[in-house]
Amino acid sequence: MDTMISAAMNIMDTALDWMAVAFDAPSARAVVFGVHIGGHLFVEGLLLVVILFLLSQKSYKPPKRPLTKKEIDELCDEWVPESLIPPLTEEMHCEPPVLESAAGPHAVVDGKEVVNFASANYLGLIGHERLLDSCTSALEKYGVGSCGPRGFYGTIDVHLDCEARIAKFLGTPDSILYSYGLSTMFSAIPAFCKKGDVIVVDEGVHWGIQNGLYLSRSTIVYFKHNDMNSLEHTLEKFTSQNKRAKKLRRYIVVEAVYQNSGQIAPLDEIIKLKEKYRFRVLLDESNSLGVLGSSGRGLTEHWGVPIEKIDIVTAAMGHALATEGGFCTGSARVIDHQRLSSSGYVFSASLPPYLASAAITAIDVLEENPDLITKLKENIAFLWKELSNIPGLSIASDPRSPIVFLRLVKPTGSLKNDLHLLEDIADRVLKEHYVFVVASKRSTLDKCQLPVGIRLFVSAAHTEGDLLKASDALKRVAASVLIN
Repeated sequence: MDTMISAAMNIMDTALDWMAVAFDAPSARAVVFGVHIGGHLFVEGLLLVVILFLLSQKSYKPPKRPLTKKEIDELCDEWVPESLIPPLTEEMHCEPPVLESAAGPHAVVDGKEVVNFASANYLGLIGHERLLDSCTSALEKYGVGSCGPRGFYGTIDVHLDCEARIAKFLGTPDSILYSYGLSTMFSAIPAFCKKGDVIVVDEGVHWGIQNGLYLSRSTIVYFKHNDMNSLEHTLEKFTSQNKRAKKLRRYIVVEAVYQNSGQIAPLDEIIKLKEKYRFRVLLDESNSLGVLGSSGRGLTEHWGVPIEKIDIVTAAMGHALATEGGFCTGSARVIDHQRLSSSGYVFSASLPPYLASAAITAIDVLEENPDLITKLKENIAFLWKELSNIPGLSIASDPRSPIVFLRLVKPTGSLKNDLHLLEDIADRVLKEHYVFVVASKRSTLDKCQLPVGIRLFVSAAHTEGDLLKASDALKRVAASVLIN
């Protein structure tokens, strides 16, 4: 090693001498193999040789000495394992309201009766006598369920009856039941969309759809929320720039009523773009089933679009039908494919039979009482009118949406600060006026691009007094928090 360092030093000394010559005499030249070379070029060449020489030498490594037992014990005593979770800050500590009754239009929260606008009970069927009787009969006959997947020993006749009833109500060939509402969306999407496929999706879709997009491993392209010009531009750009576009499976994913904004999708325009650019459409009707259309059949009935033009329709049953689970409906081929390849269906325990029975009864009640839809629409219009001049907040939702969505007129510029203001308003409305509303919280996994807001779920079971109480409470608290 000493020899190598000495040789390198000699070479460097020579190079420095040549550099001195070059600086003292700019015109100095060296003769190498009979060729005259400028001084600076010779120096650069020597430096290059030195660098290559040093790089070619083996690095010095001190001899390894095994640690003694004492040293090992000391290292083990000093070692501190990394925390399993990040440390909790004061902001992370949260005590959510505790519900102590059925989530009807009036509920008991933390021991106090409140007017409930936090539950999506659109038709007011929670606690309905016919649904309770249906659940009781199913429990007596089937118990709470088989606890097995549908494909093994979990299929009960009431599941088949419910699937047939949904298909008949919506006018489709077949449907399939899922045990959990959200699992419908994030299981159906990966069942059809795979790596290499392309999905064009609204930037405001809820977390269930976002999770399905992630699990599909497809190429995801977002367009501006409910903006058909943006959708058309996105479709045109993709098809014109991708030579293999016609060979790829391509989908458009939208919600009928967006849970994160209360906006209603213009399905008639979406269908025109679908047919023009040859895409398939996956539509989530979770917040439109039982709400839109003259008979509650959802967005297709609302816009007068034949349901056959929609390739895949999904919905959660916990919003209008006052039960749990979800379904996907469409052609027989679409449904059969999910029975073999949809993880939420294949690997999950089947829907408890009393919930399937409740869904059948809820559809029967809806068909027999179309006035429920009329009452819901009247309540939505009334609440819209009362909240139209609320200080510091504006209504961002569609006038026909059962989700009335309030956003800040002047955002702070920080999502965290906006959410803090909205949660403060919701907490004070609950504690001071006994009206239960919620802010649209976002988790770290939620990639929604829309602003946060206060979300009110309107029900056909709300009275005019309930609506007035909610609007008055929000006006008072918003004026106190945002204006003063």
